[in-house]
Amino acid sequence: MNSASAALLPVNAVLGWVLAVLLAVAVTVTAVARLSPEQGFGRARGVLAAGVRAAVQLAAVSAAIGWVVHHGTAVLGFLFLMYAVAVRTAGRRITSDSTWWWAALPIAAGVLPAVTLLLATGLLPPRGIALIPVTGILIGGALTATVLAGRQSVATLQQRHGEVEAGLALGLGERDARIEIARPAASDALVPGLDQTRTVGLVTLPGAFVGMLLGGADALTAGAVQLFVLVALMAVQAVAVTVTLELVARCRITAPSRGTAPPRPLCPRRRAVPGGS
Repeated sequence: MNSASAALLPVNAVLGWVLAVLLAVAVTVTAVARLSPEQGFGRARGVLAAGVRAAVQLAAVSAAIGWVVHHGTAVLGFLFLMYAVAVRTAGRRITSDSTWWWAALPIAAGVLPAVTLLLATGLLPPRGIALIPVTGILIGGALTATVLAGRQSVATLQQRHGEVEAGLALGLGERDARIEIARPAASDALVPGLDQTRTVGLVTLPGAFVGMLLGGADALTAGAVQLFVLVALMAVQAVAVTVTLELVARCRITAPSRGTAPPRPLCPRRRAVPGGS
């Protein structure tokens, strides 16, 4: 371990105990406050499972990453694995039925053009040591934006079903009526990324910046890399939110998230008018 990383966070038994205590606090507070949709303990179990899963996954990735970054086929496979997990996670956060796989579209629509542009311009070298972390950051940002936009759009359409019907009565198409109601809620998915970008350097020093400094880069280079990551993330998330909103408005994503009981179906089937064509 180099001296810079050791000074930041030494990996020893104390770190393990502190992590265990922090995870226990997170689980206990979530359980006591019943911070779950059903006001039970489901979210507390989720926090515990997420913490344990993160430890196992990071241990596995840390063991494998040294080999993966030096093998082109393995790099591509690892990137696809990250993408597949992101799609599954985002889709299941939005919907509980078979339409979850549509989450693949907003994540790919945001990330693929951004990575292609970076590779084409030479800003991102086609090496695993650079490609994996940058692509992972962008996939993570697209995942978050897709989940927030999808969940909020679905919830809004369920709660404001009458306004959608009013739009239809005024002559709007079904897609247009839904998108007019869902758009403001979906746009809130951009807020976390905007706040992160607005406060960078003042409230937080993000991972890319700190990682560059620990790797020996000067502060100016580290700042430039972090700016690039933040701007790329805003572009990726804007695309992901737009595509997710379109999918919900067109009823490609149709079901409520788990644990909810909507008073009306999100996309009710229209009954044919008697005597109509």
